[in-house]
Amino acid sequence: MEQLDRISQHPDVMGGKACIRGLRVTVGMIVGQISAGHSIDEILTDYPYLEHDDIMQALRYAAWRSEEREVVLLATA
Repeated sequence: MEQLDRISQHPDVMGGKACIRGLRVTVGMIVGQISAGHSIDEILTDYPYLEHDDIMQALRYAAWRSEEREVVLLATA
């Protein structure tokens, strides 16, 4: 996975959710806006402090996380 230098996670910002550059804009909010039919240009107009690369990295991060697998460890008795 390429470096995601625009995605940050800090426990004291938005409850530790993945955010854009430490701002209070979560990856989930970006993905939600796209899934609701908003274009990248509309999002950039609504959030002028965001950049096109912020949105693209949020989408790449979300895609990467959706492919992540969780390994369940079974306890042996």
